[in-house]
Amino acid sequence: MSVLTILMLFAAGFFSSVANAIAGGGTFITFGAMTLAGVPPIVANATSSVTQFPGYLTSALAYKREILENRKEAVLLGLLSLIGSLGGALVLLSLSGSSFRSLVPWLLLAATLVFGAGPYLRPETSGEGHPITIPGMIAQFLTSIYGGFFGAGMGIMMLAVLGLAKGGDYHRLNALKTFIAAIIAAVAIVVFIVGGVVAWFEAAIMIPAGALGGYAGVWAARRVPQAVIRAIVVTFGLFLTGYYFWTG
Repeated sequence: MSVLTILMLFAAGFFSSVANAIAGGGTFITFGAMTLAGVPPIVANATSSVTQFPGYLTSALAYKREILENRKEAVLLGLLSLIGSLGGALVLLSLSGSSFRSLVPWLLLAATLVFGAGPYLRPETSGEGHPITIPGMIAQFLTSIYGGFFGAGMGIMMLAVLGLAKGGDYHRLNALKTFIAAIIAAVAIVVFIVGGVVAWFEAAIMIPAGALGGYAGVWAARRVPQAVIRAIVVTFGLFLTGYYFWTG
């Protein structure tokens, strides 16, 4: 691996965490960088879950108080999402490289559109909300299947589902989302490790870079408008979509 590729992966790990801290969408960056480095799509997708997990975990710890205040629903939705993400990750491993490769541009296009529409999907409710409904549980279960299969855009989808099905203060919903995302990523990581589809060398480069980016992201979140980061991530997502359609 060339020095230039190593620098690209390090930068991807760093800026993915910065993007997640401000507006989300870090998976687009890590997945895209590994793709450009020649990592096969299934491996790039699996490794992205590994590199994103530390950020999910630290965010969940930061939201500890809000999660404990909603611990019953956190446990319920966490169990549902555990099962769903397990199913999604196993479906991914069951696909051949060429089959997943043919799905990638469509998955990227859908995730990019959902991410771009994030401000319109974000719940504007306040207060404590209400107990989540059965349809809401089903919707979250389906979202967790997608998260275990392909994580890009998962956070926006979960916020939309929780906002419609439960309502309440945005930070309470975001705390619940972060806790569930950590569970989905953890389950997917275990499946991908057992399946032998993690590029550990690339992950070793991006994980420490992501840790640095997480700290920088807090600083940037106070100064850089979310719209700017969102525009950059959407542009990159569309570039990746076009790349996969063109090379397919």
